[in-house]
Amino acid sequence: MSTYKLVALDMDGTTLNDRHEVSEPTAYWIKRAMEAGVTVCFSTGRGYREVLSYTEQLGMMHVPMVTVNGGEIWSRPHVLHKRELLDPGTIRNLHKLAQKYDVWFWAYTTNGEVFNKEKWLVPADAYAAHHWLKFGCNTEDDAVREAILQEASSWGNLEITNSSPWNLEMNPFGVSKASALRELCSMLGIEMSQTVAVGDSLNDIAAIREAGLGVAMDNAQDEVKRAADVVTFSNNEHGVAEVLRKYVLKAEVPLWS
Repeated sequence: MSTYKLVALDMDGTTLNDRHEVSEPTAYWIKRAMEAGVTVCFSTGRGYREVLSYTEQLGMMHVPMVTVNGGEIWSRPHVLHKRELLDPGTIRNLHKLAQKYDVWFWAYTTNGEVFNKEKWLVPADAYAAHHWLKFGCNTEDDAVREAILQEASSWGNLEITNSSPWNLEMNPFGVSKASALRELCSMLGIEMSQTVAVGDSLNDIAAIREAGLGVAMDNAQDEVKRAADVVTFSNNEHGVAEVLRKYVLKAEVPLWS
């Protein structure tokens, strides 16, 4: 029987390869783990609607999932357990900050809409007309990104991470994949020591630190690798499958043949 009862998987750069696909070995070992009684779930920065096709593909329609970096926790797909919102005033300030530095930006709402630099609110100040989950911005200019980080951090009401080296993602302070993992443990009646968290970016790092086993992908950002207990193969080399085979199921069989 596995020591671990819950495996929380990031999606992009982790479970999905660079073509945004779940490889055959990864799908196989997810199925094997679930058949062994392990809860395998997604814990992602993606919005809810961007996850559903993958949960259906992998037969994960009966397990919890975490979306928008912990902003939403689902008992199972279509059944919301908990939601944490950004207030409209904060979205207004983030929007102004992104405009100030002329960077690409986007924002998720609870009804599944994603607003961005090309498609913003109509009217432009209708912030209170929506329920906001997450704001993000992207730039390859390190100095600009650092300036945005410093200014947004100074407000004291945001949890700021990233899902790539070039972006920043903002959730309400205290909301993260780690806080969601703790909530999942409470829901399932298990301990954090019985969890595995796998990821590649800074939005995964808190969960990787707090999980019983924290795993970084070989393609992960260096800070994530330093925080992890182990580093597995890359997302293009079936790293998630290897985690499930080696550390969760402890199977003495090849990864794939």
